[in-house]
Formats: sequence, structure tokens, C-alpha cells
Amino acid sequence: MLSRFGLRTKSIAALALACLVALIPAGAIGWLALEGVRTHFGEAYARNFTQLNRERILAPVSRDLALSRRLAGSEVTRQWLLDEGNPERRDLFFREAEGYRQDFRDHSYFLISNLSRHYYFNDAEKPFSAAPRYTLDPMKADDAWFFNTVRDATDYNINVNPDVNLRVTRVWLNVLVYDGERKIGLAGTGLDLSAFVREFIATGEPGVTPLIVDRSGAIQAHPDERRIAYGSAAGARDAVHTLSAQLSEDGDRAAVTAAMVRAETEPGTVQLLPAKFDGRDQLLALSYVPELKWHVVTAVDLRAARVLEGVWAQSATAALVLLLVALLGAFGYAVERLVLQPLRKLHQSALAIAGGHYELSLPPGAQDEIGDLSRAFGTMADQVRRHTTELEERVRQRTAALEQANQEMRVAHKQINDSIDYASLIQRATLPNRQLEKLLDDRHFILWRPRDVVGGDFYLFRAEGMHLVIGVVDCAGHGVPGALMTMLARSAIDHAMAETGVESPSAILAHTDTALRAMLQQHELPRAIATNMDAGIACVDLQARTLRYAGARIALYWSDGETVGVLKGGRRALVDRRVGDYHDAGLPLRPGCTYYLATDGFLDQAGGELGYGMGYESFTALLRANARLPMNEQAEALDRALLEWRGDRPQRDDVTLLSFRFDD
Repeated sequence: MLSRFGLRTKSIAALALACLVALIPAGAIGWLALEGVRTHFGEAYARNFTQLNRERILAPVSRDLALSRRLAGSEVTRQWLLDEGNPERRDLFFREAEGYRQDFRDHSYFLISNLSRHYYFNDAEKPFSAAPRYTLDPMKADDAWFFNTVRDATDYNINVNPDVNLRVTRVWLNVLVYDGERKIGLAGTGLDLSAFVREFIATGEPGVTPLIVDRSGAIQAHPDERRIAYGSAAGARDAVHTLSAQLSEDGDRAAVTAAMVRAETEPGTVQLLPAKFDGRDQLLALSYVPELKWHVVTAVDLRAARVLEGVWAQSATAALVLLLVALLGAFGYAVERLVLQPLRKLHQSALAIAGGHYELSLPPGAQDEIGDLSRAFGTMADQVRRHTTELEERVRQRTAALEQANQEMRVAHKQINDSIDYASLIQRATLPNRQLEKLLDDRHFILWRPRDVVGGDFYLFRAEGMHLVIGVVDCAGHGVPGALMTMLARSAIDHAMAETGVESPSAILAHTDTALRAMLQQHELPRAIATNMDAGIACVDLQARTLRYAGARIALYWSDGETVGVLKGGRRALVDRRVGDYHDAGLPLRPGCTYYLATDGFLDQAGGELGYGMGYESFTALLRANARLPMNEQAEALDRALLEWRGDRPQRDDVTLLSFRFDD
């Protein structure tokens, strides 16, 4: 398929394939690098987010905690708690407390007497009241937080807890009020939990979950308020609403506990560790706030968080694609400029040289492989030019020699053809056509078809008184050799008839065989040269109305149109390796009966649908069908039948058919 494309396309395709192959490991390495970058930036993101959240929470909460500690440490507060029934001290406290309320973030404050258990509370939403809102009861579970706080050894705590009596849920800043070593009350303020979570905990960043836990791991703030451990700072313990409960594996729980210990020993630092949080692999960042006794925690899902901006990744991908396109373009230009243009010029020069323009000079090549190829091609073109010139000169010389040889061959061929034509004329002149026409006239016909100009078949006729000799001879070979054999055979037969007379055809054949053997043995011819000949001779006695026949591999046929008779000749030809035995056979001359002598060229001619020889059956059927016709019509019918049988096939052998009849 690639063979249909050019070198430039193949080169660019190869480069693109190489780039694609290289991109596979590069992509894997890039993915690992991207994961490393994502982790690095994720850690930085988690650390910065945690530190920022820590500072955002620390500043306002520390401020309210400091104000709460000042309120709890105020002499006015202590004096009134020691003499809660004194109206002057009460008024003085509330004037001072109202000043603090304006400074508190939530514009609220509370004071609890450990002596009377009275709970005082004022905020911006409810009308001011100097009377206690309710009295705490150590037997009520909802008030247990207060008694736990009083029993605690610390001076303050931060507790997330719903106040059933006030019907508010807040982040309470609880500071103990002392009279010497005696704990006489609890003062502080509260931050609305929903506002606190919305302002400091909730975030619109995907994949980021900020939360606050105390030193025991109890969740103090979470975007999902259902996970907050209410009252945990005041002694309430709930294993479900803890940081450990959000972790899936024990190893992660141990690692988080160790990280919290390190954070408490190194306040202000951020501890990072991977963990399966909320069922997902996330990065946890912890930072301890000693002022609040809280751990600010951030859980970052690196897959979901926007650690890396999508625009950056898209820009990097676009830059990579543009770089690849630029690389392919530069490579294509380099291939065109450095490879294809020189090759195209070389190709044009090669086409010109192939067209016979050997005088064309090739463009000078650069000092590189293509330049070497161009110079080598130029050297080859010079050699081709020299060789072509030499070959053309040799061709001219050889052509002249061939022209002369052809001229000589044409002269020789003409001489040979003239000689053969002359031989044909001589051969035809030796045939007894005039004698047959004179004596037999319309009582005979002859089909004589040499395969070549001259042939090895001939027929003979002699009349001596009331005796006639009629015969056909088929000499071995065709063309000129066969024609020369006919001269030899004709001479031998004439000599035999002169010696034996014309009454016994077998005597003529035997004497002819002896004479031919004597003549041929004088020359010691090789055994491979065929000198044998077939012959059939009929001697007709017109007075006695009889016919005597003898043959050497040639039969005499006769037919009256109803039957076909055959007198077979001897099995051996004349001048065969073994001497043949020939005998006379007699027949009466019957009116209405036609006699035929034929060489094997007629019966052996290939033809028909299968290309076989005509054979005995077809030949005798042909004789039976035409025996009663006049002789000239028989000649036409038999000649036409032979041509139709042969069809487009070549003539295989010389053909001779001599026929005669004597009706009177």
C-alpha cells in the first residue's frame, strides 16, 4: 500500500510513526511527571490552604478568646460573683459587660456563677436582661458541659455545643473566673456555628474538605454539621464524630495520630500525609493552633481539586501539538529541499538518458550521499554513452555483414527455388499424363498432391499391345530427397519391365527391389537414411478382361457402389531391411466397377474433430459412396472430401490416388 506514495509522504509518515512510538514512553513518563507535579503542587496547595485557614480562624477566635479572658479576669466580674445580690456591683458588671459585647464578634456574652448556678446571657438579638436566663442543674445532661469544664484543669476551653435553653448552637469560648484558687464562675462568648462554618470552614473549592478537630481528634467544625462532636471539649466523648472515624484503614489512623503529636510539638508547622479519607485517597494537612488547642485540618483530593489549572494543561497540549506539526513541517521541508529536489533532477536526467539523450550532463551534486549517487550516475551515463557508441558501430558493421549475407542467401535461395521449380517441371514431365489421357481418357482420374514443390510419390503407365501396366509408388522422404528417389525408382522399374515384361507385376516388383539394392549398396549409405519405397502395380489384359496385381505395402481397392473389395500388397516395402515376398493376384475386369491405387498419404492424413488419420473405414466408405459417379466427378468428390477432412491442419505426406475403370 505504501508503494503508492512518494518518498516525502513515506518520510513524514515514518517520522509521525516514530513520534507516535516515542510518545508512548514519553506519555508514560509525562504522566508520571504530571502526577509528580500534581502531588508537588497538591502538597503546596494543601499546606498553603491549611496555613491560610489557620490564620483566618486564629485571628478572630483569638481576639474573642482574649476579650473573654479579660472579661473573666476583670475585678468587677469577680466582685459581683462573690456578692451576686449586690445591685451596685451587678449594675457595674453589666455596664462593663455591655462594653465587651460591642467588641465581641457575635455581640454576645455569658456569665455563669459557680456559687448560684445562675446563667446570664445577652446578645444583639434578644432584649437585654440583668436577670439570669436559667439555673444550671448538675442532674441535667444538657448542663453537664458546665460542670465538666469547672472540673477540668485548664483555664479555658472552646466547646461546640447547642444550648437547649437558649435554643442556639455556638462555638463557645469558656474561661474560668477565679477567686484566688477557687473557681467561682465561667465567662465568655459564643460564635454562631452556622456563620462560623460558612465563614471559616465552608469552601467552594472542589475536592477540598477543611475541618477543625481538638487534641483528642473530636471534630469541632466540619462543612457537614452532622459530623461535629458537640460538647466534646466539655467532656462529652463520641467515637463516631472524630477524625479517626473518617479514616478507612488502621495504618492511616496511626499515621494521623503521630502527625497530630508532631504538630503539637511544632506549632505553626503543617504536617502532610496521604490517607484514605471519606473512602477516597486524599492528602491530609494538619496544623496545630496552641492558642485555641485546635488542629486545623485540610483534606485534598488531588484528582478532584483544581491543583493544576485546566488552561495550563490545554496550553501544554496545544504547544506539544504545534511543536509536533512544526517538526513534521520542518522535516518535510528538509526532505523536499535536501533529498527530493536532487532526486527529482536526477530522475529527469535519467529519463532523458533513457530516451537516448546521452549528451545531457547531470547537475553537480553536493558532498553527501545523493551527491555521490549523482556522480556515480554520471559516470555510469558516460560509460553507457561510450558503450552505446561502440555497440552502434558494431551493429552497423554487423548489419552490413548481415545485409551482404542476406543478399547472398537471397541469391542462393532464388537459385534453389529455381532449381526446385525446374525439378518440379522435370518431375511432372516424367509422369505419364499424356499416355493416360490418350489411352484411358475419361476412364481414369489422378489426384497427385506433393506436400512440397516436388515430392516422393509418382505414378506409372505403360501400354504394350493389349496389356497395360498401371501403378503408384511412394518413395521414402519428401521434397527434393523424395523427388530424387523417384528418379531412381522410375529408372529401376523401367529396367525391370524391360527385363521381365509387363504380364507379371510381382516379377516387376522383385526385379526392381533387386536392382535398387544393388545400386544403393554400392554407396554404403548409413542405416539412418531411409531408402525404402511402397509400390502397387496392376497389369491389365484387355483381351482377356483380367487384372493381375502385386503390391509392396500398397493395396488395390475396387467398388461397384455397393461393396468394396481389396487386394492387399506384400507386408514389406521395396529395399526394406529384409527382402519382401511378392505374389500376383488376379481379378476379372467387371463393367461398372472402379479400381483405386492410393499411397498412404491419403489414408494417414490427420483431420476430423480429433486430428486422427482418415483410416481404412472412412476411406472405403468414401469409395463406396462415389464409385458409380463419372470419373471426373469422383475426382472432385474425393479431393473435396480430403480437404474437408484435413481442415486447417497441414498436409502431412505426399498424396497420390490413381483410379481407372473398363466398362467396355
